[in-house]
Amino acid sequence: MSKVIMYVSGFCPYCTMAEKLLRARGVVEIEKIRVDLHPEQRIEMMHKTGRRTVPQIYIGQTHVGGYDDLALLDQKGGITGLLAG
Repeated sequence: MSKVIMYVSGFCPYCTMAEKLLRARGVVEIEKIRVDLHPEQRIEMMHKTGRRTVPQIYIGQTHVGGYDDLALLDQKGGITGLLAG
């Protein structure tokens, strides 16, 4: 299974929803990077993704985007393929 990395903050309902969706698709391990506790990580996230908001989700080397992007990808059946690598 591809590695999942998610930039998050502590009180983010979209981060929670993204995690629940990923877990429902069989993801056991999610590397969470807390941008609220480590501001330098938010800067890194913004440089990598061009976005300021969390969550920002990577499956393998693919930047999926935020929760809405993840949900849309799921509706199209694309999460399974990314997770399979």
